[in-house]
Amino acid sequence: MAAGHSTMLRRQWMKACLMTALFPDLIFDKAFAGQSKPDAPDAIVDPHSGATASQPVYATLTEALQAAPAASAKPFRVLIGQGRFHEKLVIDKPNIMLIGAGIDATILSFDAFAGGEKPGGGHWGTNGSATVTVRAPGFAAHKLTIRNDFDFLDNDRRDPSASDRIGASQAVALMLDQGADRSLFDQVALIGYQDTLYADAGISLFTRCRIAGNVDFIFGAGTALFSDCDIVSRRRGMASIRPAGFVTAPSTKLEDPYGLIFHGCRLIREDGTIPKASHYLGRPWHPTRTFADGRYADPNAVGQSLFIDCEMDDHIDSRGWTEMTGLAKDGSRRSFSPLKEARFFEYRSHGPGAAINPDRPQLSHEEASRFSPDKVLGDWFAALHQGQ
Repeated sequence: MAAGHSTMLRRQWMKACLMTALFPDLIFDKAFAGQSKPDAPDAIVDPHSGATASQPVYATLTEALQAAPAASAKPFRVLIGQGRFHEKLVIDKPNIMLIGAGIDATILSFDAFAGGEKPGGGHWGTNGSATVTVRAPGFAAHKLTIRNDFDFLDNDRRDPSASDRIGASQAVALMLDQGADRSLFDQVALIGYQDTLYADAGISLFTRCRIAGNVDFIFGAGTALFSDCDIVSRRRGMASIRPAGFVTAPSTKLEDPYGLIFHGCRLIREDGTIPKASHYLGRPWHPTRTFADGRYADPNAVGQSLFIDCEMDDHIDSRGWTEMTGLAKDGSRRSFSPLKEARFFEYRSHGPGAAINPDRPQLSHEEASRFSPDKVLGDWFAALHQGQ
């Protein structure tokens, strides 16, 4: 390894461990400290350096993940240097931890989209479009960005009837797929447009993160808790498109008590071009599934989105929530009501985008207390505070 890169990466590692000592109440820092020596990551990703006998160094994240144990009970810590890594990653080993040099310094990106052709034939589909897909428990990421760089805006500007307009423009940055559980993200940016974060499985926690998109950009059936995050609504290809976006599109199963829960987050605009009242807090997604009596929108997907003590800018529509269509049994399209066929609530929203009216159901103090972090995360909450 080149001496300069070695010194820089080790300083990055030691700084993170110092943060653990200075801020012992930060959940991620406790988890990050772990049990291994603070000066010994399990792998380093740095395309500018070569491996040495004392330290495993890889040019790509793919190579580092291939070197990870298949079933480790301890975190496998991958320290990633500065740079943009154009890779499509699947995390299918437990307890992988990715540590970057900072949100603006370490960027993982790819540009697959649902309608794009994948190697070997066929199309990626929404599930396959993700830059990072997690299919194993105990994943964690810290101080990095995960992007999907599909050019959504260029496609969005085209005439919907044009032959060069892509219909399936969903492009996921991060997907939490079946097998993912207890996924932890701190100081991570997730950047895309349509369908940025697909939280579809397990329990996940996002702290001090930045999540940006426009159409249904936080969605899925999993339980996800967002704490102290910036939720950023982005522009569309044309300013005339209304509505311009939807923050959430949950498909939480009816029997699951927790869906997408936002605590102390800030719902903000990407820039001043985002019009007032152009984005909704969410709409109910009922995915199409196959049943014994046919294929239609899942009636058991009664999505849950809750905003508790969140600040909202004026791009949020005063009505808060809106309907979403799904496939009916007879093959037609039907609308699902945000108030009757979903679990959408707020508690103490504030800012110019906040409102209390019949279209925006409010929780009582007692009801809101049932969605505190310790209740949403269950026994994982105590384990995080113990650094496990």
